[in-house]
Amino acid sequence: MERASAATESEREPEEPGWEVDPEDEQGAAIVAFVGRQLRVRREAAGMRAADFGAAMGYGEGLVYKVESGKRIPRPEYLDRADEILGAGGCVAAMKEDVAEARYPKKVRALARMEAKAVVLQWYGAHDIHGLLQTKEYMRALFEMRQPAHDEPEIERGVAARLSRQAIFSRCPAPALSFVLEEVALRRPLGGRMVLRRQLERLLEIGQLRAVSLQVMPTGREEHAGVDGSIEMLKFRDGSAVGRSPGVAGGRPVEEPKQLRVLELRYGMIRAQALPPRESLAFIEQLLGET
Repeated sequence: MERASAATESEREPEEPGWEVDPEDEQGAAIVAFVGRQLRVRREAAGMRAADFGAAMGYGEGLVYKVESGKRIPRPEYLDRADEILGAGGCVAAMKEDVAEARYPKKVRALARMEAKAVVLQWYGAHDIHGLLQTKEYMRALFEMRQPAHDEPEIERGVAARLSRQAIFSRCPAPALSFVLEEVALRRPLGGRMVLRRQLERLLEIGQLRAVSLQVMPTGREEHAGVDGSIEMLKFRDGSAVGRSPGVAGGRPVEEPKQLRVLELRYGMIRAQALPPRESLAFIEQLLGET
């Protein structure tokens, strides 16, 4: 009975939501399956049973099998630990970049890849808060409000992927990040008052970063260059850029210099019309006190 109890306990490894493989994402599933096969081959070559490997890793045997069969996306620390135990010399840990790709839903994978390479990001939101600025609770509230309704695994994947993109703030050297948010987006209590309070607190934290410029567009402004909708521009080290806005090319990503100049002009005017960064942080702090 004691042996059976121990076996049962070994199967109870914590499984944080958001690390399941999306069955509809063929590319992501293929990446995870490849990584899983590599782990199994190296484990077997080391003469380790799954149970022994799991014990050394600090995980249950069940999770080991799920990772090796491509049913579970391994966390970065899982790969680091596996590399150490298997004596892989960095070969297993190096697969973290491939696995990170699989975590992003297919529709945002290209965006995440571009954000990771950008040296400048400029964004104006007509009615929302950029995903890079959102708290986990705020993200979840947004995903839960979408229609048609998302199921729980889909919500968890979306939240996990969006959180992963926030690694941009810890890049070195840091990219230059500029955000302009509408006052109305900062007042709308999506998810409830406490969720909004934490979101405003998060904005104040991010706004203190030296590489970040955070501005607020007051609702009372009589002139506004953002009437054609949101704007997002990414600029890269080689001088190339890509931008997107509903008012240009039907919202499709554009790379042509003429169209990019239009977006640059509009974004520059929006920044000039918005509150300066220091006044914007004071404004957000005032909103926090009112919430």
